Amino acid sequence: METQDKAIAILENMKTVIIDKDHVLKKVLICFFARGHILIEDVPGVGKTTLVKALSKSVDLSHSRIQFTPDLMPADITGLTVYNRDKNQFEFKMGPLFNQIILADEINRTSPKTQSSLLQAMEELQVSVDNHTYDLEQPFMVLATQNPMDYQGTYPLPEAQLDRFIMKVSLGYPSPPSEKIIVENYRQSKSLDHLHAVASKDDILKIQEEVDHVLLHPDILSYIVAITNASRHHPSIHLGASPRVSIDLFRSVKALAYLEGRNYVLPDDVKKIVPDILCHRLILSAEARIEGKKIESVIDGILNTVSVPVVMPYEK
Repeated sequence: METQDKAIAILENMKTVIIDKDHVLKKVLICFFARGHILIEDVPGVGKTTLVKALSKSVDLSHSRIQFTPDLMPADITGLTVYNRDKNQFEFKMGPLFNQIILADEINRTSPKTQSSLLQAMEELQVSVDNHTYDLEQPFMVLATQNPMDYQGTYPLPEAQLDRFIMKVSLGYPSPPSEKIIVENYRQSKSLDHLHAVASKDDILKIQEEVDHVLLHPDILSYIVAITNASRHHPSIHLGASPRVSIDLFRSVKALAYLEGRNYVLPDDVKKIVPDILCHRLILSAEARIEGKKIESVIDGILNTVSVPVVMPYEK
């Protein structure tokens, strides 16, 4: 099976558990293949955790689940140094962060101090504890779930944390026919024992390498930069997109093209993926909030004002 077929096999494997949410599953894999992380926000009970488990079961990588609670401490995630009396020396005991697929479940139910313990790992693929820095094994991905902010017992994620996630997505409620299938498959889907890995560590690393080599025309790169730059000068936006957003867009559109069987990026790929990458990172101005503006409509306005390049598919 060719590497690109492996990517599709992961998607098909997850679709056996997550019904009628193909567009969300695709976004999860785009983040994965772009070496990024994803935030899944929705009400309890719609399948956020099941989605992450389905990905963990579909790839032969180490994985862990961290249940974020108000009393969780950073050392519970990264690990800590303990004294070994038998060896008469201090030893570092690795925490659950030292895996490749991390489910950060209900990340906004813990304090900002504990949330920040993920920052270095998500950006630098390293963990620093007691003046020692440890490398994390690649591929590495954090998939965080969170409840909407109007739920009790939640802490808002700081801007620095939100900026580490390439996308924020929502599953939403299933349609009645899909919900019927979910209920009928409840026992099997809950355990996920029927899911088996369809891709190895080497497969994922190869996919990520091939995504890096997807062709992106210089004019499309200029288009990406023009979009992020426009967000910084828009009158309705208080905090615009950082250069990290441009990098994430650059990587994500390549992953999207790869999943759709192309080795080149189209301008439409950028337009399709921009809202998911920008929505959780931009902050509306006070005036815009008073006027009742939505961030989605502001992003649509930006896309309508930035000129779309005309690029032939075969051009480099």
